[in-house]
Amino acid sequence: MTTTGRRPTLEEEPAVHEPIEREISIDAPVDVVWRTVTEPEEISRWFAHEVDLVAEPGYEGSLTFVNENTERATTFNVTVQSVDPERTFSYRWLHDTGDEPRDGNSVLVVFTLTPEGDGTRLRVVETGVERMAWPADERDRYVREHLEGWSTFLGRLRSYAPRSAAR
Repeated sequence: MTTTGRRPTLEEEPAVHEPIEREISIDAPVDVVWRTVTEPEEISRWFAHEVDLVAEPGYEGSLTFVNENTERATTFNVTVQSVDPERTFSYRWLHDTGDEPRDGNSVLVVFTLTPEGDGTRLRVVETGVERMAWPADERDRYVREHLEGWSTFLGRLRSYAPRSAAR
């Protein structure tokens, strides 16, 4: 409520977003899925077109995506936050070059792997969008695009990982 007793408008109060979450089962063992989400050559087969990433906390790299319609490349800074081999891997992205990634200038992406029979359950959670200094409509668009995007990319990963295991 505002000091006048009325509810704030959308312009006065930013939208609060739930985390962006997607979870899938993959017909490949945890070690294969781990490599698929942490090794640059593997990541480039299902996610970003160019990958500069090492699964070591503090590593500063980048992910480059190419829009298939416009062929325009966009590169995002990435800083690895945590690594627990074959369990969890996280990074922050979207921070400006030279800025220390933190809550409010970047979004945190966490991959969690859980053995599930002969396969793996992979959960991806993206948080911190609500704390970015973006207008509400931009935050809403980001959430919509990333919910759809993670569904697409994880579908690719689900198809790719079992083939990777066979190599």
